[in-house]
Amino acid sequence: MPTALITHNDCVLHEISPGHPESPQRIGAILDQLKKQDLYDYLTHFDAPIAQPEQASSCHPQSYIDAIVASSPESGSVQLDADTAMNPHSLTAALRGVGAAVKATDVVMSGEVDNAFCAVRPPGHHAEKSEAMGFCFFGNIAIAAKHALDNHGLKRVAILDFDVHHGNGTEDLVEGDSRILFCSSFQHPFYPGNYRPNVAGQRVNVPLAAGSGSDDFRHAILEHWVPALEKFKPQMIFISAGFDAHAEDPLAQLALGDNDFVWVTQQIMSIADKHANGRIVSMLEGGYSLPALARSASAHVRELMKLS
Repeated sequence: MPTALITHNDCVLHEISPGHPESPQRIGAILDQLKKQDLYDYLTHFDAPIAQPEQASSCHPQSYIDAIVASSPESGSVQLDADTAMNPHSLTAALRGVGAAVKATDVVMSGEVDNAFCAVRPPGHHAEKSEAMGFCFFGNIAIAAKHALDNHGLKRVAILDFDVHHGNGTEDLVEGDSRILFCSSFQHPFYPGNYRPNVAGQRVNVPLAAGSGSDDFRHAILEHWVPALEKFKPQMIFISAGFDAHAEDPLAQLALGDNDFVWVTQQIMSIADKHANGRIVSMLEGGYSLPALARSASAHVRELMKLS
């Protein structure tokens, strides 16, 4: 079965500010690398649809959604917090991200594809219920997970986040939902600063010290994520695929290499094959060294395609 690639050029039109590391060039770097590696033409391609704003309401209150829509500028830029701004294209890009999350879930659940990778931006895992932050507006991965539960009859899903920054938004959006197991590895202390205590069967946070490399990361996954996942037996897995824990990334201080993203994808696929009929939806989060991002994301997609 094929792997879906879901993206849209509208995601390139969003820009926080000229020269900002969360740049439009991130999408092109990934797509160019997929073509260079002769992977692009073997993927099943879908345009990310524009979600209706209310499709975010599974995770965000309508008052927040309305405020984001109202903040969208006709020209120039509007700053939502110190790190997060909107240009005239940002709202459409963010709604494409929500649309990609829902579309990916639908095509995987239908059996049309085995799994999907969404190359969309802005990212989503820092967006809390009523607060845009950390370059993020809507909690794409949490919306995808809740869509699978609420519309496809699943009873248990897992969200796995290996971005170097803690997925505080996802954590907030799935708080108290016993149908969702959230596992996050991240540099700490680091942005966004805090994380919530672990809860058996719901939350597995694994902080890593600055300078941690492959051994520490792999130990964290094998000792903390895998046992929790084996016990939970998710029927579908959602990945917040951030590649900014790479040693080349300018915004963090972990020291992972390309092969660590291959390895963690293999671990996740093994769990998915065992418990979830291989069903995986992966969504792009961070990654700000364009060469490292391109290589790592391409390697992640190659593993999803089962070509290694």
